[in-house]
Amino acid sequence: MSGTLFLNGRRSDLPRPGRDIPEDLAVYAENGIIRAVGSGQELRLQLTGRDYRTVDWEGGYVLPGLADSHMHLSMHGMKLAALDFSEARSKDEMLELLRQRAETTSPGEWILGLNWNENAFTPAVAPTIDELDAVTERHPVMLTRVCFHAYLANSEAFRRAGLTEGAPDPESGAYGRDAEGRFNGMVYEDAAAPFQKVLPEPDYAAKKECIRRASLDALRLGLTASHTDDLRFLGSLETMLRIYRELREEGVLLRTNQLVYYPFLEEAAALGLKAGSGDSWLKIGAAKVFADGVLGGRTALLSKPYADDPGNRGIAIHSQEGLNAIVAKARETGLPMAVHAIGDEAAAMTLNALELHSGVGVTERYPDRLIHALVLRPDLVERMARLPLAADIQPHFVVSDFPWALERMGDDRREYLYAWRKLLAAGIPCAGGSDAPIEPLNPFLGLHAAVARRRPGVLHDGYLPQEKLTLAEAVDLFTVGSAYIEGEAAVRGKLAVGYAADFTVVDRDIFALADRVDELADTEVQMTVVNGETAYSRH
Repeated sequence: MSGTLFLNGRRSDLPRPGRDIPEDLAVYAENGIIRAVGSGQELRLQLTGRDYRTVDWEGGYVLPGLADSHMHLSMHGMKLAALDFSEARSKDEMLELLRQRAETTSPGEWILGLNWNENAFTPAVAPTIDELDAVTERHPVMLTRVCFHAYLANSEAFRRAGLTEGAPDPESGAYGRDAEGRFNGMVYEDAAAPFQKVLPEPDYAAKKECIRRASLDALRLGLTASHTDDLRFLGSLETMLRIYRELREEGVLLRTNQLVYYPFLEEAAALGLKAGSGDSWLKIGAAKVFADGVLGGRTALLSKPYADDPGNRGIAIHSQEGLNAIVAKARETGLPMAVHAIGDEAAAMTLNALELHSGVGVTERYPDRLIHALVLRPDLVERMARLPLAADIQPHFVVSDFPWALERMGDDRREYLYAWRKLLAAGIPCAGGSDAPIEPLNPFLGLHAAVARRRPGVLHDGYLPQEKLTLAEAVDLFTVGSAYIEGEAAVRGKLAVGYAADFTVVDRDIFALADRVDELADTEVQMTVVNGETAYSRH
């Protein structure tokens, strides 16, 4: 098989020891692997007499292929097709969007919506069940908050879920209620289960189209790989494996690292799937579990109560014994853990479970992952550093959560909020993702958030600026960091001989933007190359 010579690229990188990348960048790849890096003239001379094809990068700036370490392709695909409240800035705007959708939806059909966020509203108030009912009583309505840990439902949705006034809260969830004890429309954490049971189940074709839509969007945004959690939507590992195999055969060239939601561990064991199973396109990653909720809905589990809600410490999704048992089962299956833990008490419970099963079924190559880790303490960071553990962080959360997160946490917890620099300083490997669709999938918004810790165009030094990362550190999150946590550090994440021919080609030299950092957010992708193949081209 002949190779491919990529020509007319430009370097977008900081000088580093042992790395001499020419300004006139060319790369020769065979079988998806970089075989030579040099100038166009040098590589043409080296390849004299050999058969190869050429791809013109047209002066674009070349980065190692960016990889998102934590997102949800299935839910991102749903977002691209669903009623989206991302741009709503008040409950009235939200209700108007719902009204418009109701007018075009057949009576009796479900209306599903995503990404409402009352913290971005003026005033910061979400609609009530009565206000939803005033828009429509002819449709069951289920609206998912931006965090995917809280929901809003109307009376018809409660009726179809079989829930009447006085229904008890589940152990790991709650129904919002007004002063008289009536449902107010809010649904928290696992209290959503009765609604999910009666939602219409998408068929195989709809599930596949959802993944296709999201994968193509990821490639358009410059991502060459995604670590994704899809089984709650796809329903089985066999369905997941079939969908991704078929999409790859149909030319959707996105690498994926698949997290295994813990109820599917039995199926994984039956199929003989463990960490690293798969091929260069799809690999099995870690076992996924939630230890707590989110700060926005005050369901993240804290060691001390919320500063703005003194009677509330959040919700533990599992008891310590339950979490220990899940880790033990994952170890038996041959999988490391990927634990969603936002609050410090959730992080402590997670570390308790990991320490109890340390060294069993997990190695330096396949480390456990602590996902989000937004609220920490010095003792927790010390414990993290002693384990084969990586922090899976999502920089854009600081853009969405501040300044209200400061009021929610209080001054005594400021020092270890979203403390990325402290994690790196402690020697804890870190990877970078988006948590899309909860945050934007665009990796350049994530890079901007990591180095600026504020919205583009906002004139201040950033929230808790002592935790800012350099741009080189931020890019490492989305390249070598994401490769490390899936056991691919020796073969992916660098523009170097012997590494995968994965490239993100953009319209500007991002490393020249030190004095114009907001321009990072405007970066446009010209081409995405995966395994030596053009997976997306703007032209």
